[in-house]
Amino acid sequence: MIKKLLMFLMLLSLLVFPVEAGGDYIRWVDFDVSYAALQRALDLDIASRDTEQPVSWIDLLALSAAWSGGGKFQPKTVDKALAALTAGRSLEEQLGAQYRCFAYYQEAYGAVLGGLVGAYAIATTDEYGNQVWTPAYGLKAFSPIAEGYWYNHYDDFGAGRSYGFRRRHLGNDLMGSLGTPIVAVESGTVEALGWNQYGGWRIGIRSDDARRYYYYAHLRKDEPYVKGLQEGSRVEAGQVIGFMGRTGYSTKENTNNIETVHLHFGLQLIFDESQKECDSEIWVDVYNLVRLLSRHRSSVWKNPATGLWERVYPYRDLDAG
Repeated sequence: MIKKLLMFLMLLSLLVFPVEAGGDYIRWVDFDVSYAALQRALDLDIASRDTEQPVSWIDLLALSAAWSGGGKFQPKTVDKALAALTAGRSLEEQLGAQYRCFAYYQEAYGAVLGGLVGAYAIATTDEYGNQVWTPAYGLKAFSPIAEGYWYNHYDDFGAGRSYGFRRRHLGNDLMGSLGTPIVAVESGTVEALGWNQYGGWRIGIRSDDARRYYYYAHLRKDEPYVKGLQEGSRVEAGQVIGFMGRTGYSTKENTNNIETVHLHFGLQLIFDESQKECDSEIWVDVYNLVRLLSRHRSSVWKNPATGLWERVYPYRDLDAG
């Protein structure tokens, strides 16, 4: 009970007290939602899509977190949240003072997960050679690793790193083979591209709602990116953007100084532009999210006629304006 009270007071401070005048925004997020809870919330969201009371997986997770004082809850708590959201009574009435906690988690989890689920369509070819678009609803974001390519990972967020200075690891390392195609998890705009002594050849992509900054690092030596990619480029979810390597840990460009071939995949949340490059950046643990995204991997191939990487199945985001 004391733990929940302290959590409640902390969340109130995050919501109510700004860092500076006019700066009332969230300044920290611990995203430690279990894979089982993510999966259950997603499945309930999809199942309710065509019912009289569709529910958002973000709301399900936010309500579960408000009850538990954080992300460490079980799928049965998500089921309880579904019952509350479809009970016909307002959440303010059901939660009372805890409603402020729900509002915090709704915004925080919305920043992490917003735009990852929705309506999309994929194209296939019928027996007459015509392109046929098939609409669907569910995960419309993709695993950062293309379909058909092996990788392995574990939850290494927060582990120690010593190159340059002692610091915490702020991403998830996905170990695989040299040259494995890396795809954009979500549609957005390339904000950073080039050499960084810590990340080697890397790409930074900002989501369309500007809340998420995806960081892909340690890309392949000599040919880290697909042709034509540059800062300001528009990329679509599932599009090949680069290739796995082991560059980095060097001030000299194009240097392999990482022992293991892998992709460093990170996710930064941005509630205010002042958080973009500062000492109080918000990086979240994406391990369980990467596990969930493995349900949706992009099938790609290198077109021998053009030398360009393309999707096997063209894709459209039906929620995009």
